Amino acid sequence: MPLLPSWIDSANRPDNPFPLNNLPYGVFSTGDDDPRCGVAIGDMILDCRAAEEAGLLAFDAGPLFDVPFWNEVMEAGPDLWAALRARLMVLLGEGAGERAQVAPCLVPQAGAMMHLPFLVSEYTDFYAGRHHAFNVGVMFRGADNALPPNWLHLPIGYNGRASSVVVSGTDVRRPWGQVKSPDHALPAFQPSRRFDFELELGAVVGMASDGPVTVDEAHAMIFGYVLLNDWSARDIQAWEYQPLGPFQAKATATTISPWIVTGAALDPFRVACPAREFPLLPHLRDTGPMLYDIDLSVTLTPDGGAATTIARTNYREMYYSAPQQLAHHTTSGCPMNAGDLLGSGTISGPTKDSRGSLLELSWGGKEPITLDGGVTRSFLEDGDTLTLHGAARGDGFTIGFGTCAGRLIPALPDPYAR
Repeated sequence: MPLLPSWIDSANRPDNPFPLNNLPYGVFSTGDDDPRCGVAIGDMILDCRAAEEAGLLAFDAGPLFDVPFWNEVMEAGPDLWAALRARLMVLLGEGAGERAQVAPCLVPQAGAMMHLPFLVSEYTDFYAGRHHAFNVGVMFRGADNALPPNWLHLPIGYNGRASSVVVSGTDVRRPWGQVKSPDHALPAFQPSRRFDFELELGAVVGMASDGPVTVDEAHAMIFGYVLLNDWSARDIQAWEYQPLGPFQAKATATTISPWIVTGAALDPFRVACPAREFPLLPHLRDTGPMLYDIDLSVTLTPDGGAATTIARTNYREMYYSAPQQLAHHTTSGCPMNAGDLLGSGTISGPTKDSRGSLLELSWGGKEPITLDGGVTRSFLEDGDTLTLHGAARGDGFTIGFGTCAGRLIPALPDPYAR
């Protein structure tokens, strides 16, 4: 698909992440105004509340943009999703007949503050990247037993904390937790010393379900995607995870990018999942290409230093797609809600420079990485800013998500000291 031209000139630049082909959804505010829904186009934002009040966005579902989140649009269903995208294409496309009415509804991105784009109902994180799972398995169990016996048959996941999901730009505080040192017989309560990031893509569920759904039905239920950093306290996790898996180690924060990129925008970039060693059971089998060709990278910026790209990979490296993860989530009859967030699991590639976590990049801390300027990192230090980037690249255009960034700030004093 080529670039779709817009009358907003900045949207037509090949390197701009928000062309007419994209039209991602976010929530923004300016000055003292309340947060409201918006659509990114070039270096501008279409204020959807203002456009609705002006009669430019009118649908049978009634007012949709009188609230500062996209859940109302999600719950209206796929037909409305398609109608909204089609209407936006008309309003913002080259030759639009309502430019004079649309222009007052445009706000520069440069002066806007971004907020969480939707109300997060529930959060589930998966462990569905094969290279990551294999690397972690080798570190802790050896190459012969790197993947658990079930890993090639189902997408492993755990229920996380929706309350700790934050938007890009939010500081993340180093957590306290119980850790076990190999040098001491008893555990200690202390700030995490092995704090890490995880490069992921988050799928935003847009439709509710009540019972099992197929992979194709799950694909239709996904409203869009965000970049996602599942911050992880590796030392807390190592002590707590047996036998039930991550808990407090993953509860500090999960950062997402500010713009929801729709499945419609990503549709031209669909690619197939990798070949299977074992055929998946019928309810999980691939029904078509449901991964996406999205280039991903990670930069680490020390306090007062320059940014260093520490990893580059691609979403196509995943073993299970988001629709397969969502379909598996429903097999027990578990209801899904509009606003549920599914983390893909860490997206690592086959080479050292494509690993999506410091746990892998430093091989458990044994092989520190060197940043520009000569400083090294095994895990994150206070003041470090970690930024995820993602883009699908078409013929003369780029589909971007906005950055997914967070700065690690020092732990509080002992919260239980009296």
